[in-house]
Amino acid sequence: MNTTQPRAGDRETILDLFPLSGWGRFKAAFVDLREGLRLLPLAMTLGWLDIKMRYRGSVLGPFWLTITTAVMVIALGFLYAELFGIVLKTYLPFLALSLVLWGYISTLITESTTVFSQETRLIQSARRPFSVFAIQAIIRNLLVLAHNAVVVLVVFLIFDIVPLKIWLILPALGLWIIDSLAITLCLGLFGARFRDIPPIVGSLLQVFFFVTPVIWKPELVGTLGGWLLIDPFYPLLAIIRAPLLGETLPLVIWEAALAHSAVLIVLAAVFFARFRARIAYWV
Repeated sequence: MNTTQPRAGDRETILDLFPLSGWGRFKAAFVDLREGLRLLPLAMTLGWLDIKMRYRGSVLGPFWLTITTAVMVIALGFLYAELFGIVLKTYLPFLALSLVLWGYISTLITESTTVFSQETRLIQSARRPFSVFAIQAIIRNLLVLAHNAVVVLVVFLIFDIVPLKIWLILPALGLWIIDSLAITLCLGLFGARFRDIPPIVGSLLQVFFFVTPVIWKPELVGTLGGWLLIDPFYPLLAIIRAPLLGETLPLVIWEAALAHSAVLIVLAAVFFARFRARIAYWV
């Protein structure tokens, strides 16, 4: 029998077998998020490795996505500019920027539904903060967004568009990062618990692509434009799109974006704190 007593300087690990309740769950969720941010270099490395492994053996690598985006912008740009009766110089920069931003949103939301379920082995083999997997997915999609941004840059150069107030997108980018983390954690939980979530989310994104001003301008709906504020994607697109295109952004759009984000953050905090401890069992 080992009768060795712990020394004064030793750290003792205490395993609490009782589930946390009340504010204890929120505290544990906060610690998880803090530790995930502390492992940001690891998440960045894993996100970059995901890109490399996805296009391993490819000559152009992730630039295939850039080429695909460029072809779509050119094809849809000439077609819809003629259908909507809009000058190409005005419509093509709008479309290029919208498709690139929507590509980030739709891909991140789609991947967030499996952000935990596809990491079953890592989650069950070692103890690490769950938020690091969400951060890894965000880093991966930000890298893809950076590749596709080349299309927007080329279109802006062709039509001589110079954003004079580019600094206005900085708070918008900050809000995008916060929302990205919230939606990834929230949908990651639901996707781990209910395997029907990925196809449901994919179907809803297809609907939102057409009802959100991505390939069409919000001015085309006239007096019905106020109803667009109910769409959670429209304000998020507008707060980045308007400054880059040199357009004036009404304050009500920022208010709508902050309202949608507040609801999303609260839901993500509640669900992540409530069900975080069950992720390892669900996957």
